[in-house]
Amino acid sequence: MSDYVILTSKPGQFRTELSPGLVPVEAYDYVSQGKLRAQFVIAELQHETRLRVVDVAAAPILNLVPSKFLPRFANVEAARAELEHLTRFRGVQSSLIRQ
Repeated sequence: MSDYVILTSKPGQFRTELSPGLVPVEAYDYVSQGKLRAQFVIAELQHETRLRVVDVAAAPILNLVPSKFLPRFANVEAARAELEHLTRFRGVQSSLIRQ
């Protein structure tokens, strides 16, 4: 049985890249107050791997982050529910747009 993880990228700050062992399932744009704030990918974790996280705020810096540090979800529905929870703030106009 596979686990699912949520990968996050923030335009102008950092991007998380898929690596072997991660299969994308769904992708979302998080838009708040009319501006793209983040991009999320729900991915199936087929085996332990290292994620490529590239800091793009200045000169690009590559970090390899072990997947063991990511929160895991038993299914896609649980990952979706977590995304909904992470992106809902009282009084803030925002939307999670599936790509």
